[in-house]
Amino acid sequence: MSKELLQFVPFSSAVDAGFWYQLTKKKLDVFKLNDAPVDIFGFYSYNSSLTSLPPIANIDYSAFDNDIQIPPSSFPMKGVLINTNTLEDFKVKDKKALLQSVGDNIWQAITSGAVLDNPLMLQSLLCLTFADIKKYHYYYWIAFPAVNYPDSTVCKETKKFCDYFTSDEVSQFLKSYDALLPSDKTLFLVFKENNGCTVHNLKEYENLKTNNGKIMLGFSDPSRYEKHPGWPLRNALALVAYHWGKDQANWDVVCFREYIKDGQRFNDQSIVISIEMNVGTLPKECPEVVGWEKHKSKLTPRKVDMSSSMDPTKLADAAVDLNLKLMHWRLVPDLDLQVIKSSSCLLFGAGTLGCNVARCLLGWGVRKITFVDNSFVSFSNPVRQTLFKFEDCLQGGKPKAAAAADALKSIFPGVESEGKTLSVPMPGHPVSENLLDQAREDVAQVEQLIADHDVIFLLTDTRESRWLPTLISASKGKIVVNAALGYDTFLVMRHGYRLQGDKGCGDQPISTLEDGNDLGCYFCNDVVAPGNSLADRTLDQQCTVTRPGVSYIAAGIAVELAVSILQHPKKALAPATTSDPSTLKLNTEFCTPLGIVPHQIRGYLDRFQNRLLISKSFKQCTACSPTVLDEYKKHGFDFVLKVMNTSGYLEEITGLNKLMENVNEDEVLVFSDDDDF
Repeated sequence: MSKELLQFVPFSSAVDAGFWYQLTKKKLDVFKLNDAPVDIFGFYSYNSSLTSLPPIANIDYSAFDNDIQIPPSSFPMKGVLINTNTLEDFKVKDKKALLQSVGDNIWQAITSGAVLDNPLMLQSLLCLTFADIKKYHYYYWIAFPAVNYPDSTVCKETKKFCDYFTSDEVSQFLKSYDALLPSDKTLFLVFKENNGCTVHNLKEYENLKTNNGKIMLGFSDPSRYEKHPGWPLRNALALVAYHWGKDQANWDVVCFREYIKDGQRFNDQSIVISIEMNVGTLPKECPEVVGWEKHKSKLTPRKVDMSSSMDPTKLADAAVDLNLKLMHWRLVPDLDLQVIKSSSCLLFGAGTLGCNVARCLLGWGVRKITFVDNSFVSFSNPVRQTLFKFEDCLQGGKPKAAAAADALKSIFPGVESEGKTLSVPMPGHPVSENLLDQAREDVAQVEQLIADHDVIFLLTDTRESRWLPTLISASKGKIVVNAALGYDTFLVMRHGYRLQGDKGCGDQPISTLEDGNDLGCYFCNDVVAPGNSLADRTLDQQCTVTRPGVSYIAAGIAVELAVSILQHPKKALAPATTSDPSTLKLNTEFCTPLGIVPHQIRGYLDRFQNRLLISKSFKQCTACSPTVLDEYKKHGFDFVLKVMNTSGYLEEITGLNKLMENVNEDEVLVFSDDDDF
């Protein structure tokens, strides 16, 4: 046959995600700004099942370990990593000089004979990287340095291993190969004589050449191609040419390709290539070094984006959703997790209820939670209010809203949480002239916050602080969930909802709402307007004195009610029922995948019972009646200001004062905020 230039199949790198994770840790904790070369390790093997792919050089999480544990039937590669501090430095590095410097070390190991003791020194790799650990973007270029010497040609037809050797010779080959040290199995000598075939380490060359027989070169070949050996042979031929080229110019090379299948070893894909080396004059200095890996047939670096799998925030984001997704898999396959995750929640009150509601919302995957509160964390708060700690109480205390928002983000950085420290104008709390501008700004801020959120939670301590959010939410058609605590009782309820232009309520509904949907709000059972509930009260009457467990129960139920509303096809228009969900057979009119959507849940901890109640909207309600909504729509802040400053104004415009004139007061039961449950 005519002589053909010997061609080698280059490595293709396979960089495991674990390597980037380890590199990030090293950069942060060890390397810092030091960009000096660092030892790394990889490994390669022969894989018979991937015949169409080039040889793979693996670099994984163990690349920085000196005692790297490589997989069975694999061979180690030692190299250097140069991690630059900037992307610009990565780009301007002299790639040719870097490659040549590593090649110089290989050449020195060849000329000194050190390789004869440790053939692993021939199989090297060079990894140039830049780690953008803010974005988890990694730029890298890998080289497998090979000395471009000697020129070699294929001088005979390539033969199959089993055709070149007899079965007895194959058996002898395998027996002596198995006896080699692991490091010697990468590159070895094969001695063939009188129907015998043995494998030896490189140091035995001088002894072998004194015997009558044929000395061959063997190496563990990762290539899968029938006529082309793998990249490790390049440096091996440089070693042979330098030390033994004058003795023997033609060499038969055993490309040993062993693999394990079903517990058995096979070598049927091994080949023997006959080559002729043009040794020429031995180089005094290291010849040209080649080996930069190509990307899409071009000499260019690569970039990998690991942000989706390595950013801790994104890792946490995936982790917090795990329970919900598992719930969705089997228990509630119709559960719409996306509508919950995408819903924004506004919490009026960052106290006992607010903290617990926020924590429960996180558990349901809600990503946007905003707090509104004007108080500060006190020493009595952290034991009951789960988002605060002792440090938040020092130096007068942190603003509750901001502290709660910061605590949520420390629990889960993926949440978009903000705290607004502002006072909500309240009936019974007059606004003086010098505070007029501030009150106007506060009302505008409350209006904007409600407009920007999907679900409004009313969790404040006083009745009157819920009036303005109730009014604005009713005017904007928002989902509202209200929770209030007594000593050993609680109330959780959703507010009714009217379509635009709906003038009906109470006993004469004329809206498009179906019967039973015209539900009342928190104020629909009142026959007086909310007033200053803290005036002339003792300390225990001003504070929410409640059994510690009540807030946890009420907060959990409040969030579950909100989630149930979001799961209903009609959302806030969902009809209420007190029936057992099992009797409704998941009727979509009354049920969601999670069950019913009640109107009110009143709990009694002294008897460990809950009651479901329904109440229709009150046509003379001081917060959601058409009259009040119309006045607010027409006059905005001026209406709110008049309510603040004019006692009896709400009763007057709603007709409550006339209603009370016709009522026998002896027949009216009066409840305090703590007793009305």
